[in-house]
Amino acid sequence: MSTEGKRRNSAKAGDRADAKADGESVGALGSLPLLRGERIWNGSDFTGVNISLAIATWAFLVGGSTALLVGFQQGVAAMVIGNAIGLGFMILASVVASQRYGVEQYTILRPVFGLVGVGILVFTVILITEMGWSSLLAIMVGRAVTQVSNSAVGTDFGPESLMVTFFALVAIAVSWWILSRGPVTIGRFNKFIAPGLIVVTVFLMVFLVLNTSWNTLLTAAPLAPFEDDRLNFALAVEFNVGVGVSWYPVMGSLARLTKTPRAALWPSYGGLLVATLIAQIVGMAAALTLGDSDPTVWMLPFGGPILGAFILLFIAFANITSTSSIVYSTVLAIRQASGNLLSRVRWAWLCAAFFVLPSILAFFPGFMYTRFMTFVTLSGAFLAPMCGAIIADYFVLRRQRVALEDLYRHRNESAYHFHGGVNLAGLGAVAAGAIFYLVIYNPVTLTAQPIFGYITASFPSAIVGAVVYYVLARVLYVRRGVGGYGPVEKVERRA
Repeated sequence: MSTEGKRRNSAKAGDRADAKADGESVGALGSLPLLRGERIWNGSDFTGVNISLAIATWAFLVGGSTALLVGFQQGVAAMVIGNAIGLGFMILASVVASQRYGVEQYTILRPVFGLVGVGILVFTVILITEMGWSSLLAIMVGRAVTQVSNSAVGTDFGPESLMVTFFALVAIAVSWWILSRGPVTIGRFNKFIAPGLIVVTVFLMVFLVLNTSWNTLLTAAPLAPFEDDRLNFALAVEFNVGVGVSWYPVMGSLARLTKTPRAALWPSYGGLLVATLIAQIVGMAAALTLGDSDPTVWMLPFGGPILGAFILLFIAFANITSTSSIVYSTVLAIRQASGNLLSRVRWAWLCAAFFVLPSILAFFPGFMYTRFMTFVTLSGAFLAPMCGAIIADYFVLRRQRVALEDLYRHRNESAYHFHGGVNLAGLGAVAAGAIFYLVIYNPVTLTAQPIFGYITASFPSAIVGAVVYYVLARVLYVRRGVGGYGPVEKVERRA
């Protein structure tokens, strides 16, 4: 065997040994491609993972937040349109390539952004987005537990009390415990959580239908709309597109654990879309009829003191498993994007380090709730053009062909080194798409250009990202033979 072959086998064996030492599934937490025998989820397993991700109290909160802008019929339309669009281009950008090659999604982004460029995005856009979601889910657990305590034993904990923070920190600790044991443990929890969430959500829907007249529901006014009806609907659609595309940071690294493309693609789209819509519709209907968009407030009067408390606590635990699934992909990305810096740090310690900022944010529960819609739409301003650039690279320029060896070579040895490890076309596309988004709609100030009412912002910014990437990549790299855009066989021969 050649020296290079021995070195590669030794490195692979080292990665496998490290994974076992940390109590992780073999290969699941490393950057090397997963072999067929190392993929642990079939279609039903992955469907369960996606359902447990989609049905948590944040999904009910999305429905309640949509009710701030539009009534029931327009709200259902906005949620269907928004989620369908957002999930569509999110899945093309994250699931397809990772499942095909068995490669962690931020490693397979190196042809799009370069090794250093991926690190820039991971330690800015991705890290901030997932820390925000993790803190929000933990705070919702804290609010749920305190609401049950107030109802059951007569306590008087407010929505921003220290006890909310305490139980949020407990939720973070449990999430860390589950996460530190790897994706197999996450999958085992989801096998039990997903069926229970389906039953709970269907029950809430039936209970809502039986106890609320359709006339009351259909005529209920939105809770806090703007004067322009077109703007309200556009904002509702945009918010839900942002919700759909916000799945990007987690889906690819989860999809690589599936056994077949069919087991990844349809459970991703169908599982997330259907489960999310059911939960959001229940949340929106309850908010319109009970006057509060916060599910931790309306679930107790909605389901009764005993059943409502049980449902609230069950969904609160589902938030914990959702957090574990979300953080798994993000911490894996941090490990890969850091190069050798964090490669030998134990998985459990990396997970603990991730939860430091969410733990701090747990002390400000009111801030996270009042900024929820802003947070979702602002993250979409950067994730949408990222997805556009990835789709243009993988499907159009590379035609779904990537040279695996070049993903793991460094500096000039790799065809994907570009300029100092940065693909300027990729970062330029993200910047251009984000600027376009913020020009036509600013989610912080809620100012929008007239065209926003017709085209919204996320999907157009994804198109801008794709077009800018295509043009820049052809000008900077393709015509010069840089970046491995030719047939994979030629790339491998040259390397």
